[in-house]
Amino acid sequence: MTNTDSMLPPVTERSSVLRWMRQNLFGSWVDTLLTVLGAFIVYWALSAFIPWAMFTAEWDVVIVNLRLLMIGQYPLEEAWRIWLALGFLVFLTGNSIGIWAGKSKAVLLLLSPVLLALLPFASVNRAWMIALAVVGVVGWVIGRSSASNMLKQIVITGWVISLPLFVMLTRGFTSAEGFMPVVGSNFWGGLLLTFLLTVVAILFSFPIGVLLALGRRSELPIVRTSSVIYIEVIRGVPLITILFMAQLMLPLFLPENWTIDRVLRAMVGITLFSAAYLAENVRGGLQAISKGQYEAAHALGLGGAQTMIFIILPQALRSIIPILVGQFIGVFKDTSLVAIVGLFDLLGIAKTALAQPDFLGLQREMYVFISLIYWALSYAMSYLSQRLEEYLGLGKR
Repeated sequence: MTNTDSMLPPVTERSSVLRWMRQNLFGSWVDTLLTVLGAFIVYWALSAFIPWAMFTAEWDVVIVNLRLLMIGQYPLEEAWRIWLALGFLVFLTGNSIGIWAGKSKAVLLLLSPVLLALLPFASVNRAWMIALAVVGVVGWVIGRSSASNMLKQIVITGWVISLPLFVMLTRGFTSAEGFMPVVGSNFWGGLLLTFLLTVVAILFSFPIGVLLALGRRSELPIVRTSSVIYIEVIRGVPLITILFMAQLMLPLFLPENWTIDRVLRAMVGITLFSAAYLAENVRGGLQAISKGQYEAAHALGLGGAQTMIFIILPQALRSIIPILVGQFIGVFKDTSLVAIVGLFDLLGIAKTALAQPDFLGLQREMYVFISLIYWALSYAMSYLSQRLEEYLGLGKR
């Protein structure tokens, strides 16, 4: 027997499952007590929820109104455009996971539409969901097998044009008799509207928030004061106030013949609100960078703008990835407030469906379904942020 063999731990401790349970669940008597208590709470909750969900709940309220919950009043004959846009996004997601994540278990995210296909949806929806899963897996295989620099540039370019392409496919650009007729935003609703509000708010609030954070640290009094006033005023009022101002008060200050789309007004309001909070998060990351980084950059001959763009800002943003993702998840959930100002997002459509005479008193089924959607998408964002942190080596030396 070699020295290496004599130093191996016992067989029970070499088992990864047993070692994980001992370290995380039964490391001490306190951990053991909390584990038992937590297991009892989970059992108590599931023992009441599962029988209700399987035998008592009336899920017809979800099945009948599923199309409204997903795309609102969007014309059914034009719904293929939404599926096409989703297919493009899923393909890019598969490419990105294959190139940058590279783990085989990450492909399980792409197979989630197959699980949805097992639910009692219409057959056409089931076929589209299976097609989405296939497209995602194909994208993952391509990214995994050929992670070249050219493919990376193509995928990055695809993500850059994904939002304009999604909006173009959703809205259309031809007359009513054309191949892709225009569908007004008053027909957008459900998860489609929630998704668009979230993505637009995240993409546009990020650069605005970074500029506000830099402006608050500026040495120019006008820039610094303006940034401080904006951040503190916006952070001092609730989001619903800004949405009411965008929907009700803004038209009072416009000329008579000027109109701004209601969905666009909601997007702008959520974006400006999120930018103020993001600015403070970025400012915290900037303050975490030591003064030596500035001195080293200046010693190399870099100017103030070059130091901030190439040295300081990348480190600051890298250190606040968990905070930023947490805020993005908050933005996703805050979009439900647009239901109060008359937009039929996922929550607004749910309230409308529950007002139907056939589904009175079925609030639990509807809100459980909506909660699962919010949880699934929030968990996906959190999971992707964790993979990004691992890829960047965040928290490691």
